[in-house]
Amino acid sequence: MTAPLTRSLEARYYTDPEIYERELAGLMSRTWQFAGHVSQVRKTGDYFAFEIAGQNLFCIRGRDGEIRTFYNVCQHRAHEMVTGSGNTRVVVCPYHSWTYELTGALRAGPNIKSVPGFDRRAICLTPVRTELFNGFIFVNLDDDAAPMDEWYPGVREELRAYVPQIDRLEPLDWVEVPENCNWKVSVENYSECYHCAINHPTFSTGVVKPDTYDIQPLDQGYALRHTTECQSLDAMSYPVDLSANDHAGDYRSWFLWPMFSFQVYPGNVLNTYHWRARGVDHCTVWRGWFTEGGSDSAVIRQLAVQDRETTVEEDIRLVESVHRGLKSRGYRPGPLVLDPNYGVMSEHSIATLQKWMREAVEG
Repeated sequence: MTAPLTRSLEARYYTDPEIYERELAGLMSRTWQFAGHVSQVRKTGDYFAFEIAGQNLFCIRGRDGEIRTFYNVCQHRAHEMVTGSGNTRVVVCPYHSWTYELTGALRAGPNIKSVPGFDRRAICLTPVRTELFNGFIFVNLDDDAAPMDEWYPGVREELRAYVPQIDRLEPLDWVEVPENCNWKVSVENYSECYHCAINHPTFSTGVVKPDTYDIQPLDQGYALRHTTECQSLDAMSYPVDLSANDHAGDYRSWFLWPMFSFQVYPGNVLNTYHWRARGVDHCTVWRGWFTEGGSDSAVIRQLAVQDRETTVEEDIRLVESVHRGLKSRGYRPGPLVLDPNYGVMSEHSIATLQKWMREAVEG
């Protein structure tokens, strides 16, 4: 007997504001989300503000070297503590000058000693779960969430094998890409290469060998692993030293559900994607490119420009067209192409993603 077809998610998962609000309050508040890189908080007192799931947060490095994250709100009368990035000896609220240590503990406030029973030791900025993952800072608004190594088992070690210089890397270039689509449309597009040969000629002929491309979920956890070989050296769009190490000729990517991916181009070139949902119809994608110490590199800069002018631009057109199509009364979710032999022309990765998407809303 023929197994029933697996159909794509109904359009409402991408277009319904109520589902988006459920994701904001649930999925995005209970998963590991990228915050920044350790190089942004290199020195004691360095900080930067950012937003996750509609919540304003900031990371700061303490005198003990620890990187901490706090909700960006004073415990007095709710003024935001910091904006942007900078360095400070203590964290001072601009409203009434309540002052906090770099650990978040209240240090002082005008006239608070005159208040009977006031115990400043009982007041602290509200902390947020924070983990370092090979130099990348992730946060989770769920205090009880499992650690990242349980969410993405083995990825930390695999990434280090493919990027042996990762501890010395810092950002060289960030590219911010606004997209008029639901975040899941963009994530799905990233997570399959069924469309690559048709829509990404530069990537498919000058970086990877599409007939070797495959995407598989990890045996456990919430990650998708992309694997492929690089093109022949004379076809590559940039120079690669295959003798550098065992993985110099490989491409590999690890998508960490729900909104981040480490991507390693041939030549052990690390680049990243991270997504931020900006509403049911909008998201922003950041592309990061990394070099040792953030030093300038003509090769990496050329790669970033090539990527922005080809793959990124091509993907913007694709995902925005899909999002418009999801609002069509004529759309009926079709069956996914699930080739038993897997490979580049199969959508097994999309089936896995959509299972996680459905569970996040309905579970």
